[in-house]
Amino acid sequence: YILPFKLDKKAAIAQLTRYYKGKAFLPKAFKSQNHIAEIQGVYVPFWLYDAKADARGRYEGQNSESHREGDYMVTTTQHYDVRREGSAAFAKVPVDGSSKMPNTHMDAIEPFDYGDLKPFSTAYLPGYLADRYDEDADACAERAYRRMYNSTADALHATTGGYSEIHPISENINVDMTHAHYALLPVWMLHTRWKDKDFLFAMNGQTGRLIGDLPVDKSRVAAWFAGISLPLMAVLAFLLLL
Repeated sequence: YILPFKLDKKAAIAQLTRYYKGKAFLPKAFKSQNHIAEIQGVYVPFWLYDAKADARGRYEGQNSESHREGDYMVTTTQHYDVRREGSAAFAKVPVDGSSKMPNTHMDAIEPFDYGDLKPFSTAYLPGYLADRYDEDADACAERAYRRMYNSTADALHATTGGYSEIHPISENINVDMTHAHYALLPVWMLHTRWKDKDFLFAMNGQTGRLIGDLPVDKSRVAAWFAGISLPLMAVLAFLLLL
Protein backbone atom coordinates (compact mmCIF):
# COMPACT_ATOMS: atom_id res chain seq x y z
CA TYR A 1 0.00 0.00 0.00
CA ILE A 2 0.87 3.66 -0.27
CA LEU A 3 -0.83 6.66 1.35
CA PRO A 4 -0.34 9.72 -0.89
CA PHE A 5 0.76 13.09 0.42
CA LYS A 6 -2.03 15.61 0.90
CA LEU A 7 0.08 18.49 2.24
CA ASP A 8 2.96 20.13 0.37
CA LYS A 9 6.21 21.73 1.49
CA LYS A 10 4.61 25.16 2.03
CA ALA A 11 2.04 23.60 4.34
CA ALA A 12 4.80 21.90 6.32
CA ILE A 13 6.68 25.18 6.80
CA ALA A 14 3.49 26.98 7.82
CA GLN A 15 2.64 24.24 10.31
CA LEU A 16 6.13 24.47 11.82
CA THR A 17 5.63 28.20 12.36
CA ARG A 18 2.30 27.57 14.06
CA TYR A 19 3.92 24.90 16.21
CA TYR A 20 6.16 27.52 17.80
CA LYS A 21 3.18 29.52 19.06
CA GLY A 22 2.10 29.04 22.64
CA LYS A 23 5.38 27.44 23.71
CA ALA A 24 5.98 29.42 26.91
CA PHE A 25 9.58 28.31 27.43
CA LEU A 26 10.75 28.67 23.83
CA PRO A 27 13.58 31.25 23.49
CA LYS A 28 12.21 34.35 21.77
CA ALA A 29 15.14 34.46 19.36
CA PHE A 30 14.55 30.90 18.19
CA LYS A 31 11.52 31.79 16.07
CA SER A 32 13.36 34.46 14.10
CA GLN A 33 16.94 33.18 14.10
CA ASN A 34 16.59 29.45 13.52
CA HIS A 35 16.56 28.41 9.88
CA ILE A 36 15.38 25.30 8.10
CA ALA A 37 18.50 23.43 7.07
CA GLU A 38 16.60 20.71 5.24
CA ILE A 39 13.02 19.75 4.49
CA GLN A 40 12.09 16.56 2.71
CA GLY A 41 8.93 14.63 2.03
CA VAL A 42 9.54 10.97 2.78
CA TYR A 43 7.44 7.89 2.23
CA VAL A 44 8.30 6.06 5.45
CA PRO A 45 7.96 2.26 5.52
CA PHE A 46 5.41 1.06 8.06
CA TRP A 47 4.09 -2.30 9.12
CA LEU A 48 0.35 -2.26 9.83
CA TYR A 49 -0.74 -5.04 12.15
CA ASP A 50 -4.12 -6.71 12.55
CA ALA A 51 -4.85 -8.62 15.74
CA LYS A 52 -7.50 -10.03 18.03
CA ALA A 53 -7.25 -9.76 21.79
CA ASP A 54 -9.03 -11.63 24.57
CA ALA A 55 -8.89 -10.44 28.15
CA ARG A 56 -10.05 -11.75 31.49
CA GLY A 57 -9.48 -10.31 34.93
CA ARG A 58 -10.42 -10.82 38.55
CA TYR A 59 -10.25 -7.98 41.06
CA GLU A 60 -11.16 -7.14 44.62
CA GLY A 61 -13.36 -4.07 44.81
CA GLN A 62 -13.83 -2.08 47.99
CA ASN A 63 -16.30 0.57 49.05
CA SER A 64 -15.81 2.27 52.40
CA GLU A 65 -18.08 4.50 54.46
CA SER A 66 -17.24 6.29 57.69
CA HIS A 67 -19.50 7.69 60.40
CA ARG A 68 -19.07 8.92 63.94
CA GLU A 69 -20.32 7.01 66.96
CA GLY A 70 -19.69 9.08 70.06
CA ASP A 71 -15.97 9.69 70.32
CA TYR A 72 -15.14 7.14 67.66
CA MET A 73 -15.01 7.22 63.87
CA VAL A 74 -16.31 3.93 62.51
CA THR A 75 -15.38 2.80 59.01
CA THR A 76 -17.31 0.06 57.26
CA THR A 77 -15.68 -1.58 54.24
CA GLN A 78 -17.54 -3.80 51.81
CA HIS A 79 -15.54 -6.21 49.66
CA TYR A 80 -16.60 -7.36 46.20
CA ASP A 81 -15.43 -10.14 43.92
CA VAL A 82 -15.17 -8.35 40.56
CA ARG A 83 -14.74 -10.34 37.35
CA ARG A 84 -14.45 -8.97 33.85
CA GLU A 85 -13.81 -10.43 30.42
CA GLY A 86 -13.99 -9.20 26.87
CA SER A 87 -12.38 -9.11 23.45
CA ALA A 88 -11.05 -6.47 21.08
CA ALA A 89 -10.15 -6.32 17.40
CA PHE A 90 -7.30 -4.21 16.06
CA ALA A 91 -6.83 -3.17 12.44
CA LYS A 92 -3.67 -1.71 10.92
CA VAL A 93 -1.81 -0.67 14.06
CA PRO A 94 1.25 1.15 12.64
CA VAL A 95 4.91 0.64 13.50
CA ASP A 96 7.62 2.24 11.38
CA GLY A 97 10.08 -0.19 9.84
CA SER A 98 13.00 2.21 9.47
CA SER A 99 15.76 2.38 12.06
CA LYS A 100 16.62 5.86 10.73
CA MET A 101 13.31 7.29 11.91
CA PRO A 102 12.88 8.20 15.60
CA ASN A 103 10.11 6.02 16.97
CA THR A 104 8.81 8.72 19.31
CA HIS A 105 8.29 11.11 16.38
CA MET A 106 6.63 8.46 14.22
CA ASP A 107 4.26 7.44 17.02
CA ALA A 108 3.39 11.04 17.86
CA ILE A 109 2.23 12.04 14.36
CA GLU A 110 -0.48 9.38 14.27
CA PRO A 111 -3.22 8.76 13.38
CA PHE A 112 -3.33 8.27 9.62
CA ASP A 113 -6.61 7.93 7.75
CA TYR A 114 -6.35 4.56 6.05
CA GLY A 115 -9.40 5.32 3.96
CA ASP A 116 -6.99 6.96 1.49
CA LEU A 117 -4.68 3.94 1.19
CA LYS A 118 -3.92 3.02 -2.41
CA PRO A 119 -2.31 0.00 -4.03
CA PHE A 120 1.38 0.78 -4.41
CA SER A 121 2.28 2.69 -7.57
CA THR A 122 5.48 4.51 -8.50
CA ALA A 123 3.27 7.31 -9.85
CA TYR A 124 3.05 8.70 -6.30
CA LEU A 125 6.82 8.84 -5.76
CA PRO A 126 8.16 11.73 -7.91
CA GLY A 127 9.31 14.62 -5.73
CA TYR A 128 9.62 12.50 -2.59
CA LEU A 129 12.08 10.11 -1.04
CA ALA A 130 10.92 6.55 -0.51
CA ASP A 131 12.67 4.54 2.19
CA ARG A 132 12.82 0.78 2.22
CA TYR A 133 12.35 -1.00 5.51
CA ASP A 134 15.42 -2.26 7.34
CA GLU A 135 13.39 -3.74 10.22
CA ASP A 136 11.08 -6.53 9.11
CA ALA A 137 7.58 -7.37 10.34
CA ASP A 138 8.86 -9.83 12.93
CA ALA A 139 11.33 -7.32 14.37
CA CYS A 140 8.64 -4.63 14.71
CA ALA A 141 5.90 -6.91 16.00
CA GLU A 142 6.83 -6.50 19.67
CA ARG A 143 6.10 -2.75 19.58
CA ALA A 144 2.71 -3.37 18.02
CA TYR A 145 1.98 -6.18 20.47
CA ARG A 146 2.81 -3.99 23.44
CA ARG A 147 0.54 -1.20 22.22
CA MET A 148 -2.37 -3.59 21.69
CA TYR A 149 -1.78 -5.30 25.01
CA ASN A 150 -1.77 -2.00 26.89
CA SER A 151 -4.88 -0.76 25.05
CA THR A 152 -6.72 -3.97 25.91
CA ALA A 153 -5.64 -3.76 29.55
CA ASP A 154 -6.77 -0.13 29.76
CA ALA A 155 -10.16 -1.03 28.28
CA LEU A 156 -10.55 -3.88 30.77
CA HIS A 157 -9.62 -1.65 33.71
CA ALA A 158 -12.07 1.02 32.55
CA THR A 159 -14.95 -1.38 33.24
CA THR A 160 -14.09 -1.75 36.93
CA GLY A 161 -15.37 1.64 38.06
CA GLY A 162 -17.82 2.21 40.89
CA TYR A 163 -15.50 1.21 43.70
CA SER A 164 -13.46 3.40 46.02
CA GLU A 165 -10.57 0.96 45.59
CA ILE A 166 -9.88 -1.82 43.11
CA HIS A 167 -7.05 -4.34 43.49
CA PRO A 168 -6.08 -6.83 40.76
CA ILE A 169 -5.99 -10.48 41.75
CA SER A 170 -5.29 -12.01 38.35
CA GLU A 171 -5.30 -10.93 34.72
CA ASN A 172 -4.93 -12.86 31.50
CA ILE A 173 -4.59 -10.94 28.24
CA ASN A 174 -3.84 -12.72 24.98
CA VAL A 175 -3.09 -10.83 21.77
CA ASP A 176 -3.17 -12.91 18.59
CA MET A 177 -1.37 -11.12 15.75
CA THR A 178 -3.17 -12.19 12.59
CA HIS A 179 -1.65 -10.19 9.73
CA ALA A 180 0.94 -7.53 8.89
CA HIS A 181 0.45 -5.18 5.94
CA TYR A 182 3.29 -3.21 4.39
CA ALA A 183 2.65 0.42 3.51
CA LEU A 184 4.50 3.63 2.71
CA LEU A 185 3.09 6.54 4.72
CA PRO A 186 3.72 10.26 4.04
CA VAL A 187 5.94 12.20 6.45
CA TRP A 188 7.59 15.59 6.14
CA MET A 189 10.96 15.68 7.92
CA LEU A 190 12.19 19.15 8.84
CA HIS A 191 15.68 19.84 10.17
CA THR A 192 16.28 23.27 11.68
CA ARG A 193 19.49 24.72 13.06
CA TRP A 194 20.04 27.30 15.79
CA LYS A 195 23.19 28.15 17.75
CA ASP A 196 25.05 25.23 16.16
CA LYS A 197 22.42 22.74 17.33
CA ASP A 198 20.10 20.65 15.17
CA PHE A 199 16.39 20.23 15.86
CA LEU A 200 14.30 17.56 14.17
CA PHE A 201 10.57 17.81 13.40
CA ALA A 202 8.22 15.35 11.75
CA MET A 203 4.84 16.15 10.23
CA ASN A 204 2.11 13.81 9.10
CA GLY A 205 1.90 14.48 5.36
CA GLN A 206 -1.80 13.68 5.35
CA THR A 207 -3.20 15.40 8.47
CA GLY A 208 -0.57 18.04 9.33
CA ARG A 209 0.02 16.75 12.84
CA LEU A 210 3.55 17.85 13.80
CA ILE A 211 5.96 16.99 16.59
CA GLY A 212 9.56 17.95 17.21
CA ASP A 213 12.42 18.98 19.42
CA LEU A 214 12.50 22.51 20.82
CA PRO A 215 15.09 24.37 22.89
CA VAL A 216 14.16 25.59 26.37
CA ASP A 217 14.95 29.06 27.72
CA LYS A 218 16.17 28.25 31.24
CA SER A 219 15.78 31.85 32.38
CA ARG A 220 12.09 31.80 31.40
CA VAL A 221 11.62 28.51 33.24
CA ALA A 222 13.27 29.99 36.35
CA ALA A 223 11.10 33.09 36.10
CA TRP A 224 7.97 30.96 35.83
CA PHE A 225 8.86 28.96 38.94
CA ALA A 226 9.70 32.16 40.78
CA GLY A 227 6.34 33.60 39.80
CA ILE A 228 4.62 30.54 41.24
CA SER A 229 6.70 30.15 44.39
CA LEU A 230 6.67 33.78 45.57
CA PRO A 231 2.87 34.00 45.94
CA LEU A 232 2.86 30.62 47.70
CA MET A 233 5.53 31.82 50.11
CA ALA A 234 3.52 34.97 50.78
CA VAL A 235 0.40 32.93 51.56
CA LEU A 236 2.39 30.61 53.81
CA ALA A 237 3.91 33.54 55.68
CA PHE A 238 0.46 35.07 56.15
CA LEU A 239 -0.92 31.81 57.55
CA LEU A 240 1.98 31.48 59.97
CA LEU A 241 1.24 34.94 61.32
CA LEU A 242 -2.38 34.07 62.09
